[in-house]
Formats: sequence, C-alpha cells, structure tokens
Amino acid sequence: MKKAYHIAVEGSIGVGKTSLSKILAAKLQCKLILEEFEDNPFLSEFYKDPERYAFQTQLFFLLSRYKQQLDFQQIDIFTKSIVSDYMFMKDRIFASLNLSEKEMNLYDNVALILEKNMINPDLIIFLQSDTDRLMRNIKSRGRNYESNMDWNYIDALNQIYNEFFFRYDKSPLLIINTNDIDFVNDKNDLNEILNIIQKPINGTKYYNPNKSLKL
Repeated sequence: MKKAYHIAVEGSIGVGKTSLSKILAAKLQCKLILEEFEDNPFLSEFYKDPERYAFQTQLFFLLSRYKQQLDFQQIDIFTKSIVSDYMFMKDRIFASLNLSEKEMNLYDNVALILEKNMINPDLIIFLQSDTDRLMRNIKSRGRNYESNMDWNYIDALNQIYNEFFFRYDKSPLLIINTNDIDFVNDKNDLNEILNIIQKPINGTKYYNPNKSLKL
C-alpha cells in the first residue's frame, strides 16, 4: 500500500461498513471518516413515511456528504491515509431507489454539479451479504429509527448495490462475501481481509470464503 491512500468501505444497510472501517483505520493507522447519518433530521420520518420524506432526506444526505468529502480532501494526502465507511456515489444508489422520476430529475441537476468535484477512492471494499443476514444485523444493533425496517426495502437496496458494483470500474474494487465470516469477532477472518487489501489490487477482486467447505 502506498503512503497516502483512501479506502472506502461500502455495502447495504447492516452489512458492517462502519465496524470494518473502524478496525481498518486502527490496524492501518489511518484517519477514520464516518458518515454523519444520524445528523439527518428527516431520517426517522423517512422510515415511517418514505414517499413523503424521501426527497428531503436524500437532499440533506447529498449536501452533507459533499461537505464532508470536501473537508477530508483537504487533508494532507502525503502524510495521512484515510478509511471511510462510505463513498460519495452511494448517494445516487439510494436516490435511484427512493425518489420518484420527477424528484430524481431535480436531484440529478444538483448531484451532477457536485460530483464533478469528487475524487474516487484508491480502493473500494464492497461488503456483500444476503438480505436475511442484513435484517438480523439491523435488528441486533437496535437503532430506534431502524426498528420498522422493511425486508423488501432492504432486499431492493441490496439488489441495487450488487448491480451498481457489478458495473463499477472507476477504481480498484474488492468484493467480499460476508455471509460466512465475522471480521469483528474472528481474528482469522480479519487477518485474511488485511492480507488481501495490503497487496496491490487492479480491477475487481473477489473474496468469497465458505467455511462450511473447510476441513
């Protein structure tokens, strides 16, 4: 890994983005950048009434993520590497799911201007999981505004994420299937991930462990 580096960890709600980002930042001695999703005043209302609050929620996220990205792009990239638990383009993933056609057209007018100022990460780690496991993870972490999370919404979001990264080619990409690993509590699982990301990755690399096949 070169001296200054930006790793972005991505994936659907509940897949473990923030947990892995915190671990990687500590292990690799990087600056940690976390998405400030809890500051969104429309988020809890969105989960109760998505149709009514989708546009406000999405626009707030777009602008707050933009400001945060600009702030950490000012970091001295020659002295400090970064691990973040999101990439700026994730906002478009959620917008495509949550907004009506007219709202999406308006969103695009704003987003396309902001996206011109964004720098792609040096590496994206996309965490995959099946929807049932995502729902178990969401339930276990017990966030109040996620208490009524709909399985169909998470499944649709999961599919959009998979489709997005199937086509993604703007930076090196590591796709990790997390269904059968626990990088938070299992040191061997974590070490496998660390070994992979500290080696050069060109294009797209897949890591699909299946412990049930190991003797």
